[in-house]
Amino acid sequence: MKFSRRAFVQTSLGAAGAAFWSENLLGGAAATPLRRPGSFFDVHPDIENNPKAVFIRRTHVPHKMAADAKRNEALTLAREIFVPADRPGIPVSHRVVLKPNATGLVGGTPRPEDYWGVGTDPQFYEGLVLGLKELGLSRFHFIESTQYPTWNVRGFNEINERLGVSMNEADCRPRRLREGDGITWSDVPGGVIFKRIPHYAPVNEPDTWLLNIAKWKGHSMGLTQSVKNEQGLVAHPFTAFCQGWPGVLGVPDCMKPDMNPNAERYLKDFFERHSKRGYSRYDSKGDPENGIYITPIAQEIWAHKTCDNQSTLKTGLAFIEGIYGRDGDGFYVGRDYLTNLVLFSKHKFRLDVIGLYLGGHEPGNVNLYRIAKERGLTDTFNPWEIPIFEWIGGRAVPRKLTDFQRTPIRSIFLRKENEPRLHLCNEPFDYDRYQS
Repeated sequence: MKFSRRAFVQTSLGAAGAAFWSENLLGGAAATPLRRPGSFFDVHPDIENNPKAVFIRRTHVPHKMAADAKRNEALTLAREIFVPADRPGIPVSHRVVLKPNATGLVGGTPRPEDYWGVGTDPQFYEGLVLGLKELGLSRFHFIESTQYPTWNVRGFNEINERLGVSMNEADCRPRRLREGDGITWSDVPGGVIFKRIPHYAPVNEPDTWLLNIAKWKGHSMGLTQSVKNEQGLVAHPFTAFCQGWPGVLGVPDCMKPDMNPNAERYLKDFFERHSKRGYSRYDSKGDPENGIYITPIAQEIWAHKTCDNQSTLKTGLAFIEGIYGRDGDGFYVGRDYLTNLVLFSKHKFRLDVIGLYLGGHEPGNVNLYRIAKERGLTDTFNPWEIPIFEWIGGRAVPRKLTDFQRTPIRSIFLRKENEPRLHLCNEPFDYDRYQS
């Protein structure tokens, strides 16, 4: 890919509108000179030339509610990795689809800051958008299947309105779903559960570019991260991936034409084969005493729905925002930890594998990543096979995985008998034995 000279020579000329937002919003803290916008942009060549690598940026935020510091970290990073480009870059006329994890808890939260880590940090999101606006991009679409009030709890609505970002309508009546009003349908190649999947427009439409800004947090599915984050691009009621058999055999009428009629047989076959291979936690009964009924077959179903969805999507770049991580169930159970890491990659499955490892888990113990390799969506779930770079001062520096401290981010994933409710899936995994 050919990058223009101005991709690496920042200048104070141009991008006047973005300069106003960056300088005034940050109270003059945005000291980095702005770039001259052109007709195209792309990611930095160190990232473009290493599409299977994972990049890690150490941040320097004093506490999780330090809004200016978080926004500044994102804006600085955006200025380093999103660069003006000559052809064949991405036209700045493209619509940018923004997918943060915008979950917010609307009930029983007298102190919202106690639950700030349930989703992507709003100021980090804001800083990335500001950096993209400096390049001349102006058509932004926030997409999220959770509900409008939940976006408001941590301030996403105010940010989107101020920066001119369009927001989707998450509630979709069955009639509108069938007519395709505000919906883009995608065929699922080799789908196990779905034949077609509806996404909120403009996902998967021509002249769009998808930016995934996930959160580093525990969840009943393990750590939620970038691949699961894109579940929130799927329109209701298809977006409910975690229901187990009722989400396959008991779906509403509006979903039935787009379900694979052989799904039950395929799923039972997959599950039987995986059970026989001796993978960890296939004997888990979930955590029914705490109301968690997500069992090994439910995890298997979720993994295949997720793979069906991933087979339809093309993501420009994926982030895991880990300025502060959160353990727990993804919502009310858990607490936040200041971790000061941001991970990013063009390869979502590899990105999540490194996120799992740095979160204290052994990735081979989580169904999704093994199944994704079986289905050809990734070529490894072994963290030691993935190139690692540290992002320092606008360039990628080769590193070892052991150069980064692991932070235990416990979850409620497939609890074993006598295991704490919040635990790590860190039992040893023989990657040489289970290469395929």
